[in-house]
Amino acid sequence: MTQEIRHIICDVKGVKIGEGSPIVIQSMCNTPTDDVAATVAQCKELYRAGSQLIRITTPGLRDVSSLAEIKRILRSEGIDTPLVADVHFNADVALAAAAGVADKVRINPGNFSKDPQVADAKFRELIAICKEHGTALRIGLNHGSLGERITSLYGDTPAGMVKAVMEWLSVCVEEGFENVVVSLKASNTKVMADAYRLLYITMAEELGMIFPLHLGVTEAGNGDSGRIKSAVGIGTLLSDGIGNTIRVSLTENPVKELPVARLLADLAEREEFDLNCETWEEFIVKASYKFAGPLLDNKADDISLIDATIGGKPLTPQQTDYFRDELMQACRRKFTKPEYIACPSCGRTHYDIETVLAKIKEATKEFAGVKIAVMGCIVNGPGEMADADFGYVGEGGGKITSYKGKEPVMRGIPQENAVEKLLELIKNS
Repeated sequence: MTQEIRHIICDVKGVKIGEGSPIVIQSMCNTPTDDVAATVAQCKELYRAGSQLIRITTPGLRDVSSLAEIKRILRSEGIDTPLVADVHFNADVALAAAAGVADKVRINPGNFSKDPQVADAKFRELIAICKEHGTALRIGLNHGSLGERITSLYGDTPAGMVKAVMEWLSVCVEEGFENVVVSLKASNTKVMADAYRLLYITMAEELGMIFPLHLGVTEAGNGDSGRIKSAVGIGTLLSDGIGNTIRVSLTENPVKELPVARLLADLAEREEFDLNCETWEEFIVKASYKFAGPLLDNKADDISLIDATIGGKPLTPQQTDYFRDELMQACRRKFTKPEYIACPSCGRTHYDIETVLAKIKEATKEFAGVKIAVMGCIVNGPGEMADADFGYVGEGGGKITSYKGKEPVMRGIPQENAVEKLLELIKNS
């Protein structure tokens, strides 16, 4: 007899995430959390733009207090969008945020301690608090953030990502806690798609249940490239029927993420759609969604845009060639320019990452195929730029660290000299 698979619904204060519910779109503030006024203002912008969940960086206990005040102000003004605390390494921060402050907490339990037993104990303590306060959890594990125990057995691979997540999901099942969403993000769209597909199958086979999945291409960058790359990774999985909530991570004002996310969610609800579009953004998102799966899976080698229109006009040869090159690179099929891995920034970023990314793109445009990471801070930097050849990572205090691969090669570079130093590093390598 075939085992019946149960699809779990995560309830984030009335926002349902899971099979049978509409795809939930979300974004994240990039303001410092201790700047309560600025964060409240951005939350309002995101609310008006349609964000159904709003994530806020919460690295320390002081930020938990700020988050509580942000929530109080928003609720007093009638804005009840659930707030998600983004916690990374500090288990005590996660415990405090889950105790009636955040509506959902995003954590990677493996970061709680290098000792697996300590991490396990802290995670079970967190689950107990979430049960008590009705707080949801996202177990978020990104490519490059695996611990030594997992990488020694599986490498930094989709299989390793899935193994790590399954260990934590098994704890949730043991503790009878199901108010959970899972993510396995990567900046490499092929790694991302392979990881989510494998996780979906593994949950069904080993647990007999499918937990809701949060989709996103981490560090997608900005402009057309960021939109195309996000649409490739997210669209491929949505086309497979995988994914329940999405965030498009752009190195731009987070409000700009939401129209792209909404369009992707709408496309997932359609059986068919054409490429007669009103705007360039609509076209690149829809066309990326349409062609990504076959290209990413090596089932197609080219695309046809003969029927595509923008504002009633067919694409020009220049537009066609430009989009094809961007799509092929996003699908990891052909590299015609550098690959930029750039975080969307958050309250931990203490420099103007949009301006710096533009400068780096201009300075390095000749290095086709070279993967360059531009990261806001040390929290995500070394892990989430695992795919990069070179990295530019904020230290705080106006200082930057340059990376070659996973190794820091120069620390404490004054920001005004850091782009030049990165260029020298690339040229001399």
